[in-house]
Amino acid sequence: MDNEVIIRLSIFLGLFVILASVEWYAPRRARVQSRSGRWLTNWGMTIANTLALRALAIALPFLAVGAAIDAEVQGYGLFNMLELPLALNLVLTILIFDFAIWLQHLITHKVPLLWRLHQVHHSDRDLDVTSAIRFHPLEIAFSMLIKIGLVYALGPAALAVIAFEILLNATAMFNHANIAIPKRVDRWLRMFIVTPDMHRVHHSDQRSEHDSNYGFALSIWDRAFGTYIPQPDKGHDGMTVGLRWQDSRTARLDWALLLPFRNR
Repeated sequence: MDNEVIIRLSIFLGLFVILASVEWYAPRRARVQSRSGRWLTNWGMTIANTLALRALAIALPFLAVGAAIDAEVQGYGLFNMLELPLALNLVLTILIFDFAIWLQHLITHKVPLLWRLHQVHHSDRDLDVTSAIRFHPLEIAFSMLIKIGLVYALGPAALAVIAFEILLNATAMFNHANIAIPKRVDRWLRMFIVTPDMHRVHHSDQRSEHDSNYGFALSIWDRAFGTYIPQPDKGHDGMTVGLRWQDSRTARLDWALLLPFRNR
């Protein structure tokens, strides 16, 4: 669609600057590692992920939005067959795709091969807005393949896919941000969306805690399927973010990219 990339990138960068600024003035937790090294690595992962998706686009003619346009032209997918109104198409797309992301996230914790990739995200020893973009390129490519398959199966409107992508990126940056939110506001927000305090539990080095709170956008799925933990056992100031065996090398880009291929 016209200007889709510009719109998404503008929203992403604008929200990133806002959240990074709030982190600077009102951090939730003290940092373990310096910002500069981690940020270079996490942004480096984003560049690698962009290149991975470019490479994937060579093998596949359409990525998520392109697949939605193609599915509409070809008449593929349940929504195209039912000819749903755009408003209903949008709501169902967000609900179904968000649940799919939640389920995929849970599976990456349970399947050893997928966990090898996903642990790159969890190896960040601090949690801030850049943690939302710290994913291994192979995991990003795998996630895109699932998304493309779901697009062809459901046939959502291209506008609905764009809206979901914007929502997912925005909520991921928000719930990874190291920002202090008043407890009363947090309790109200997490009735609907995943808050930073809610998602931080998922980044605990304790296995029982990082196998919980899998949601990125909507908080309903963890409550519905019994994977919700409201607070970390040691409290947000006392908990350790990351993995039990990690060290300062997690801030290095080469180490992060090679982590899935190491014996551990």
